Amino acid sequence: MGCGTVGRMLGAPLLVVMVGSAHAEAIQIRIENLAFTPAQISAHLGDTIEWMNADFVAHTATARNGAWDVMIPPNTKKSIVLRAEGTVDYYCKLHPNMTGQVMVSK
Repeated sequence: MGCGTVGRMLGAPLLVVMVGSAHAEAIQIRIENLAFTPAQISAHLGDTIEWMNADFVAHTATARNGAWDVMIPPNTKKSIVLRAEGTVDYYCKLHPNMTGQVMVSK
């Protein structure tokens, strides 16, 4: 077998593995009645979190560890892509009793 044949044989399975692991999801969190629903989610690196504000006032989704700070006006959607593993607690800066948690794994 020549080098080109071996390279093609090894490259094909790697391509399948790379394509198979690239399934990022969009996770929706609804903001309504001064609450994040669901308040706790599990996600993976590369997933997108989308907050939909169904309230008549603005809210934020502010990570306590500084990872993100998203302003979400009434009747709008805002999103972020998860770039780090770990558990992130977040809250609304305008309504600190509103809290949520995202558990991010590989």
